[in-house]
This record gives sequence, structure tokens and C-alpha cells, in this order.
Amino acid sequence: MRQQGRLTDWNDDKGFGFITPLSGDPTLFAHVSEFPRSQRRPIVTDLVSYVVESDDRGRLHASDVSFLVPTRLRTSQAGFPARLLPIPAVVVSLLFLVAAFAVAVLGPVPWLVPGTYVALSVVTFFAYGLDKRAAERRLWRTAESTLHLLALFGGWPGALIAQRVFRHKTIKQPFQTIFWLTVVANLGLLAWFLVTAQSPVAPY
Repeated sequence: MRQQGRLTDWNDDKGFGFITPLSGDPTLFAHVSEFPRSQRRPIVTDLVSYVVESDDRGRLHASDVSFLVPTRLRTSQAGFPARLLPIPAVVVSLLFLVAAFAVAVLGPVPWLVPGTYVALSVVTFFAYGLDKRAAERRLWRTAESTLHLLALFGGWPGALIAQRVFRHKTIKQPFQTIFWLTVVANLGLLAWFLVTAQSPVAPY
């Protein structure tokens, strides 16, 4: 028999949360795999219906979860702004990469620099995507230190896009703070490289 409840706790990075039944029964564990894949991601306060099942260890959880509020209505209220987020991220990332190639054309920076940014951005983008997929399926995760190192070495444009596209690590702290510190550190190193590359060599 289907029951109704409200999603009162949700960790989108890990892909699970808890549903509080409207009947007043104890909260139930709910995994993202039990939600409709063709619709938006769950968010806290969602009203849902579900079937109560037990796993091999006898623990109860919510299965076959569906949204009670029409998806189209909730998307226009909550999901639409999130869909706009990739656009600024793409613009900022592309502008930076174009600027890096322009500086390479002018001479002070070798082509290896913009090429490295592009290559690491692609690698970082897929690293975020794989980590998001692993979180949804409760598989082995990519270490956050690895994602930060990729951003620090030049993959931050790809990370910026991936965070918005996959809606992954966008609000988690202290991850976001560390991420932006890696961006600042990387840009600082790039600025230092540009200054030293343009400095004339003192004659002996």
C-alpha cells in the first residue's frame, strides 16, 4: 500500500535522504535510485508517495517514490533557476580559456599553458560526473582532495561547469571555500608567470 510523506532531509551530493510520513510514523531512508529518473532531482520539502519495503537486514526504506506535486509546477518554481546556473559558468570558463589562448597568440605564454587548461578542464569535468554517478549508486567516490588538485593545476574552468551541470558540490562546505581558494591560487600563479615572462633578463 502506498503512503505519503514529506522529504525532510536530503543530501544531493550523496544521493539519499529521509522521508517523514504524514501519518506520524518514524522517518524512512530514501535513495535517489527510487525516485523517477526522467524528472528533476529531489529537494527538501517535496511531498511524495512511496511504498515501504525492507532490505536484507530488515531495515525499512522508501521504495518506488513519486512526487505528489506536479513536476512541471515545481520545476518552474525551484528547478528553473538551477537550470540557468550553467550559463554563467560556461561563459566565465570560456572567456578565461579564450583569454588564455589570446595571451598565447601575443607571445608571452607558450601554447602549453592554454592547452593544459583545456585538457585538465575536460578531465575535471568527467571526474565530477563520475563522482556524481558514484554518489547516486553508492559506489567508490573520488576523493575531494583529487578534485581540488585538478582545479588547482588548471582544471577549475571544467570544475565550474561540472558543478552546475551535474548539480554536484555546489553548496557543500567547506568544499566550495577550498575550491575558490584553489581558483585564486591558480590565477595568482598564472599572473606571476605572466609577469616574470615579460620581465627583461638583466645582462651580465
